[in-house]
Amino acid sequence: MSLARQSLGRWGEECAGAFLEEQGFELLERNVRTPLGEIDLIARQGRTLVFVEVKTRRTTAFGVPQAAVTPRKQRQIIRAAQWCLGRGCYRGLQPRFDVVAVLAVASGPRIEHIVNAFTL
Repeated sequence: MSLARQSLGRWGEECAGAFLEEQGFELLERNVRTPLGEIDLIARQGRTLVFVEVKTRRTTAFGVPQAAVTPRKQRQIIRAAQWCLGRGCYRGLQPRFDVVAVLAVASGPRIEHIVNAFTL
């Protein structure tokens, strides 16, 4: 992955994290690497543990950012989340999978939050 794409991805994750905090979410972890994959953000909203996949794009020339969360990517995120839950750190919380799409436009980030984007 090129340095420019990594930089865009980090920027998108920062924007998504700030957006979620403004919406009342508590960010618990960022860029969680597991043996089964990575989870961009883990947040808490009340009794819900939210695993967040962030997708960032400069344009929609190849589709909207959230379209990149394919069924294969969803399975990878679910496996990584199951690994995290297996650690026992988040007992008593109901898991949910959200996607935050960030589009980098001249006026600033355009953010779309898809709640419960996919399920187990």
